Amino acid sequence: MAVNPEREHENQELLRQEQGLSSFVSRHIGPDEAQIEIMLKALGQDTLEGFISQVVPSNIRASGSFTLSGFNQGLEEEQALKRLAAQAANNQIFRSYIGMGYYATLTPAVIARNILENPGWYTQYTPYQAEISQGRLEALLNFQTMVAELCGLPVANASLLDEPTAAAEAMSMSFAARGNENKNKFFVASDCHPQTVSVVSTRAEAAGIEVVVEDHRTVALDESYFGALLQYPNTYGSIFDFSKFVSEAQAKNLLVTFASDLLALCLLKSPGSLGADICVGNSQRFGVPLGFGGPHAAFFATRDEFKRIVPGRIVGLSKDKNGRAAIRLALQTREQHIRREKATSNICTAQVLLAIMASMYAVYHGPVGLKGIATAVHRKTQWLAQVVKDSGLKVLNSNFFDTLRINGTEDQIKALTQRAADMAINLRLIGSSSVGVSLDEATSVSELEALALSISGREIKYSEPQGAYSFEDSFTRQDSYLKEDVFNSHHSETQFLRYIKKLEAKDLSLAFSMIPLGSCTMKLNATSEMLPVSWPEFSKIHPYAPAEQWRGYQEMFNELETVLAEITGFDSVSLQPNAGSQGEYAGLLAIRAYHKSRGESARNICLIPKSAHGTNPASAIMAGMKVVVVGCDDKGNIDLADLRSKIEANQDKVSALMVTYPSTHGVFEDSIKQVCALVHQAGGQVYLDGANLNALVGICKPAEFGVDVCHFNLHKTFCIPHGGGGPGMGPIAVSKHLAKFLPIDPLKGRDPNSAGAVSAAMFGSASILPISWMYIAMMGAEGLKKASSVAILNANYIASRLKAYFPLLYSGQGDFVAHECVLDLRELKKSAGIEVEDVAKRLIDYGFHAPTVSWPVPGTLMIEPTESESLAEMDRFCEAMIAIWQEAQAVSRGEMDKDNNPLKNAPHTAYEVISDEWNRPYTREQAAFPLPYIRERKFWPAVSRIDNAYGDRNLVCTCAPLSDFE
Repeated sequence: MAVNPEREHENQELLRQEQGLSSFVSRHIGPDEAQIEIMLKALGQDTLEGFISQVVPSNIRASGSFTLSGFNQGLEEEQALKRLAAQAANNQIFRSYIGMGYYATLTPAVIARNILENPGWYTQYTPYQAEISQGRLEALLNFQTMVAELCGLPVANASLLDEPTAAAEAMSMSFAARGNENKNKFFVASDCHPQTVSVVSTRAEAAGIEVVVEDHRTVALDESYFGALLQYPNTYGSIFDFSKFVSEAQAKNLLVTFASDLLALCLLKSPGSLGADICVGNSQRFGVPLGFGGPHAAFFATRDEFKRIVPGRIVGLSKDKNGRAAIRLALQTREQHIRREKATSNICTAQVLLAIMASMYAVYHGPVGLKGIATAVHRKTQWLAQVVKDSGLKVLNSNFFDTLRINGTEDQIKALTQRAADMAINLRLIGSSSVGVSLDEATSVSELEALALSISGREIKYSEPQGAYSFEDSFTRQDSYLKEDVFNSHHSETQFLRYIKKLEAKDLSLAFSMIPLGSCTMKLNATSEMLPVSWPEFSKIHPYAPAEQWRGYQEMFNELETVLAEITGFDSVSLQPNAGSQGEYAGLLAIRAYHKSRGESARNICLIPKSAHGTNPASAIMAGMKVVVVGCDDKGNIDLADLRSKIEANQDKVSALMVTYPSTHGVFEDSIKQVCALVHQAGGQVYLDGANLNALVGICKPAEFGVDVCHFNLHKTFCIPHGGGGPGMGPIAVSKHLAKFLPIDPLKGRDPNSAGAVSAAMFGSASILPISWMYIAMMGAEGLKKASSVAILNANYIASRLKAYFPLLYSGQGDFVAHECVLDLRELKKSAGIEVEDVAKRLIDYGFHAPTVSWPVPGTLMIEPTESESLAEMDRFCEAMIAIWQEAQAVSRGEMDKDNNPLKNAPHTAYEVISDEWNRPYTREQAAFPLPYIRERKFWPAVSRIDNAYGDRNLVCTCAPLSDFE
């Protein structure tokens, strides 16, 4: 009997209302009730609740009903937006001239609409599958080129988290290159940004590095130093000649890092030309909104000799198998999942979407436009400096670019700041007798005149200064930069828009099809969740604005902290860590500080299961711990006997155990309570990597089964999009005894009772927190619980459909998996010579991004469908996998050549398929359209399979002529 669609829809609506769910829940969760029933029957189950009771061990399921303060009932989209808008209205948008590395900027509308607000860009994943990532890889190559040339250094990476983190990474890299037991001092100039001093000091203390903060003009460097950090221009806007310092430092074998400003470098000599070994900074003022501190892409450039120890990722040129130029992530052996505790950094993802925006800003304006913006900012600063002098105040900078330090009597400064506040202007108060004023490209003439009025107390009309810059000729940049075609070809909006769309079309995002990556939770990022990110009440607030100006933010922070604590069962939450890796680091620092407060500093052993995320051991090393690996049994669970053995071998030294739950093998380990108890009995703490929290929300609370601290990947469980490899947020939640060791405000310096600051801004990348707030508000308690349940159901449905073709490597109680499953492809290698990479590349021909490849076990695929994918999409994926299995069987039976078959030749480009020459023993149709559904919507990869080894042997990470690679 045919189903009446209208009646079925009415039934679904009634059921949703009975369950107390908002309509948003049914839009976020892919399968409807009928599809859920189909999947349950396929698994031999009757109800979703009954199914979950069989999958999740009873001893860890949360006690009592799941409720959330203020978010128990899910709101409709318009209700949630209205409620958040009311909070946003409590933020006051003052005109901020605070500076300190953060500036108002003019985001070109074409970039805002077509990149920042475009799911074709913000739902992309990290470009591990380079053949379907050529667009964002090209944009990142542009970013690296822009950074390298403005810094005057040959190698740049593809962005970091924020400027202080980048400076801390520079210190760590310098120590790896030059440091040792007798050479463990790092000099930091006292006129660096205070947040940088704070974050660098936190990193140094855990690493056993002594930070010396002094005036660079008077410090006496000796052989005990391995590196130095200078700010150029400094935090107060002054420009110094560092040539004497650099030559003396390098004569003593120190590596010298400059923290700099990209816009200033359009006029000032590059750090590389001044002798810098490393240059770091923030690309925020290249078109990325203030956002109360983030997200913004930091940059990192260095000399060629250090390219193999650069933190984060480097994008490099290579070739595909047809000899055509292609781009990929270079030097993959530096990745944490491979190097683990030997990694020099725990940076896993970075602010890729924001790096792309910054690179596009440079493409849009070009070198002439950038220099024009820099010149205009400087001319306005020159004029303001004269206003200050004419007003009887003193400018303390003799050489400056965009920032003035204004000095006067206490009464003068008090009157000046009061006038500014009355005019809704924020200045930087420096002590009681001076203020800092930093101008930016958004400073209009009327704003400048209002600023002059607040400083002088009288109206003055602007007239542009003529003649020389207000810094010595010796600082003026003479060389050209950004000479490549890409920065000189797209200055009309038509051309620029087409360039953006050309790159977007080369990449597969969630806007095209499911991205079934295990451990990465690539689920819906709803449009209504994304909208508030662009609201000026959130995007135009300076991170160091006075607290009374961000009361709306504070309301949102309080609500988020409360519900995140309730979801996990913990007592306190910090929103500061601006990535999952930073959350790991912050959580381990809290544990370290806790032991130290109890006189147990000798506890420095971090137990980490073999299956753990690669960032875990890297984070432990960064937090000053030593890693001891714990084995796993045949079922993928933590080996309890080995855990006991490792604890016994390290009596009184156990600091922490890091565990991912559900496990990285995709199962709910029923021994987790026992594991936690063993660690606690040994005096240690338990850290939970929250990457898989999306299988726990509403079902289990980590605090209830013995965990002491966990981090949340808001960019996974709580819907902040991956953005091609960032942004992310990694807040941490802790039990009561760890609360006082949470990260502190980076502007407040060191606190002996705290672990220190881990990010530049107190609330990390605050402007993307509305995404998670909206998700929680619209889902409500029951909606969040249902999302977790359906995520588990979807994973088990895919596992059940595919395990007859690809053995299921691990399963838990009832032979069920958690929210992801690991399929074993090693038999295909034995029988047909088909590698897991061949399957991954062939999936591209079927229109899918590959699952996680060869991790956590080599020769496997880890698949996670999330709750957002419909039954039809999951079936389509399963049909593709089964068809690939059949192709592999044809090779195994000898019906296809072992080296010349659709899997070995995948992916197939349009260039190959329409070529006049076709010398393959299968048809063009089988190559490009192996299943009927593909004809309806075909994704063509931009390049064929890339030669990874060639790219590493011939590392080129700036925009070299493509002809060099063809």
